[in-house]
Amino acid sequence: MKPLSLLLSTAMLSALSPAHANDWLTCATITDNAERLTCFDQKARQFANPVELQSPPPVPYATPPTTVPEPPVASAAQRASAQPSEITRFWDLEHATARDNFELHAYRPVSLSLVGGHPVNTLPDSPAVGRTPTSALPYQPGELRINLSVRTKVLSGFLRRDDDPLRDSLWFGYTQQSYWQLFNGDISRPFRSTDHEPELMYVFPHFISLPGGWTYRMSAAGVVHQSNGQSLPLSRSWNRAFVMGAADKIANNGDRFTLQTRVWRRMDEKPGQDDNPDISEFVGRGEVVGRWSFDSGVGTDKTLHTLGLTLRHSLRASGRGSARLEYLRSIGRPDTGLRFHAQLFSGYGDSLIDYNRKRTVFAAGLSLVDW
Repeated sequence: MKPLSLLLSTAMLSALSPAHANDWLTCATITDNAERLTCFDQKARQFANPVELQSPPPVPYATPPTTVPEPPVASAAQRASAQPSEITRFWDLEHATARDNFELHAYRPVSLSLVGGHPVNTLPDSPAVGRTPTSALPYQPGELRINLSVRTKVLSGFLRRDDDPLRDSLWFGYTQQSYWQLFNGDISRPFRSTDHEPELMYVFPHFISLPGGWTYRMSAAGVVHQSNGQSLPLSRSWNRAFVMGAADKIANNGDRFTLQTRVWRRMDEKPGQDDNPDISEFVGRGEVVGRWSFDSGVGTDKTLHTLGLTLRHSLRASGRGSARLEYLRSIGRPDTGLRFHAQLFSGYGDSLIDYNRKRTVFAAGLSLVDW
């Protein structure tokens, strides 16, 4: 029976990947039962932890070694694979856990919120000719805001492929924000504004250690179009090219921190076709987004909290821009994605029609994220 068992073991192990078949066959040639079992145990542990560097295959020995050598230090790419971050998971930077192309995923929160704040802009204006209505619109300050945002990975593996554990990728995203005058029955409850924002983004992964326990995870570049789909005089639109970088940190207590910066340049438009020539001076030319996520409770009582801050600036002496502070709290099981969502915005660009009108707006409602 022993030769038959050895033959079967050899046949099964030889069907493994060519990179490791000789290691297993070396174990199979050891005649001492205890030494052969020790050899197989070592190889099994290495296959269970693919990030651990493979040590040279053992050779037959008369007596077990008295000391075990220190394992080799893993490379940066292996450490990235061993400890995936929120940014890594969100953008499929790791090949082993990446999802299929053309699957739909959430991008920004999908939310439904009650909104109140400074009076709504009833007479939107623009320095462009023919972009200012002649009479005020009877809008109310209380509204319902609907946010829809999805993305999908189109292609991956342009520059990082094959045995590289990290992957670059091309993504398409679409975000829509609508303000609905739900409580304004006098004018048949219209949608006051709906902004459409498709974008195309190339993402390149990194694993660069930064001071303070931070890790630089990715760089990206892309183009984005934003418009409100209305006819004159309420038409507003612009196109931008941008570059982006993101880093994160996992604290000793499990808290997660992310930091993302993006700067953009507006693409020129033909004279007479520009709905809002001064939009960069108000909405800005760059932004910084910081997030802090932490858990409270344990087991079925576990709750996920996220606190975020987005700052936009014109990068000019005028100092215009905006600040957005938001808080999300899981409802029920954190893995369902349902969140309570509260947001405070102050500045320019809360909606495209109001790009040059400063507003302070508070919104509270429900969001779906991470689906």
